Amino acid sequence: MKRLLSAVAAVTILAFFGAVSGSRATTGFDGISLRVLFVGNSLTTTNDLPARVAELAAATGRELEIGKVTFDGYSLEDHWNQGDARTAISTGDWDVVIMQQGPSALLESQVNLRLWATRFADEARAAGTRPGLLTVWPEVYRQLVLPEVIVSYRLAAQAANAELFPAGEAWHAAWGCNRRLGLYGPDGFHPSRLGTYVAALVVYGRLFRAPLLRPTLIPEGMAPRTARLLQWSAATALGRRLPPARRCGR
Repeated sequence: MKRLLSAVAAVTILAFFGAVSGSRATTGFDGISLRVLFVGNSLTTTNDLPARVAELAAATGRELEIGKVTFDGYSLEDHWNQGDARTAISTGDWDVVIMQQGPSALLESQVNLRLWATRFADEARAAGTRPGLLTVWPEVYRQLVLPEVIVSYRLAAQAANAELFPAGEAWHAAWGCNRRLGLYGPDGFHPSRLGTYVAALVVYGRLFRAPLLRPTLIPEGMAPRTARLLQWSAATALGRRLPPARRCGR
């Protein structure tokens, strides 16, 4: 087990804000209490995306108990072969599993994503867990392929019959309002605080079917105007119908 606690790999079961005891929460995606397993790599662990989602849930009186199986640089195929994610899913302790790998824009990468997302989704359903895919984004020097990344994850979610958490689409919508938004971190691939925030809004909004244009969801220290823009972007990516007057968070 020491290997799993190393700097490059972790399997963490974390309870936030009073974990639900007893049997698994049964309130579903639109309830107030959920147990969610995140399977992915450093795009999830940078700025601790699961914890940011849990904070949004707590800010609106909801509970989110989370687990993480994360290894830097891992694809879903790597997770399948390594085994910890499958073991965690097989427990049946989770309402939802949210998975991600790299951008997967190249044709062979798209095929790989669909194949392994489908295999994991089948495992999740067999354990009574709803599968989901988190759309990510390409490196900054390949930013122009973001539409291909979005399509790749959308097709993989359809093939796997999995819920789509379109964080990459929210990034795209945000840049449509302000191209200078700093969604990338210093390395030009991992997300900045803003990039993680908009991804967390997408996950929270889809998990709980919750409104996103709310002052209570603005983190301390973030400019309200920027937060409103990102809330609008996340809501747009989720297909929410918003008044034209609220475009770009105005």
